[in-house]
Amino acid sequence: MAKTKADEKILGYNDVVLRRSDLDILNGPNYLNDRIIEFYFSYLSSSFPSDDILLVPPSIAFWIKECPDPASLKDFMEPLHLPRRKLILLPINDNSDVCMAEGGSHWSLLAFERNSNVFVHHDSSYGFMNEYHAKQVYKVTLPYTASSATYKECPGTPKQVNGYDCGVYALAIARVICQWYASSGTLDADTLWFSHFEQVSPSAVSMMRYEILGLVKGLTAAPKSVA
Repeated sequence: MAKTKADEKILGYNDVVLRRSDLDILNGPNYLNDRIIEFYFSYLSSSFPSDDILLVPPSIAFWIKECPDPASLKDFMEPLHLPRRKLILLPINDNSDVCMAEGGSHWSLLAFERNSNVFVHHDSSYGFMNEYHAKQVYKVTLPYTASSATYKECPGTPKQVNGYDCGVYALAIARVICQWYASSGTLDADTLWFSHFEQVSPSAVSMMRYEILGLVKGLTAAPKSVA
């Protein structure tokens, strides 16, 4: 079958491949897919390089939640080295169907902070739509963190004003958390990153789509290094 223009490869970044269809998603009022979430998480990992920080790709976070065999999950989790991580960010999706690639209709963010011994769930919807899914990831992940961390819903999470920006909110909050950790995280364990949420306004989230689009275009235009 011939490839369409939408399938055209635009950028390979670390292990993530973005196609023209992904740029189309960023251009319009559309729900973000797994690839865009994974790309931006990979970009944040490169921007905040630290063995303390782990940004988990959507596919891995999904399998943590939906893996039907706990015995095989151990072999899957151990390479993540969760006991040594100080900050772990996991994108949460409401898809429960392992047969449906890129399913679901809502994104949120689960953050583990070791100094505070807590998992904090940030859901931009009114009504904590992803609470069940976030708690499932928390329950499965907790034994692998070598901690007794508690689970907390954050009612002060910035709220989306439309039905499609949940993924961008999750990315914006992830960026705020990484910036917080890099600047003062170890000194700010009591209040965490909540006071920095003024950076996650509806207008800032709307602009972030274009920031990510510009980032992709800039990386695409960057000279390729020669081995």
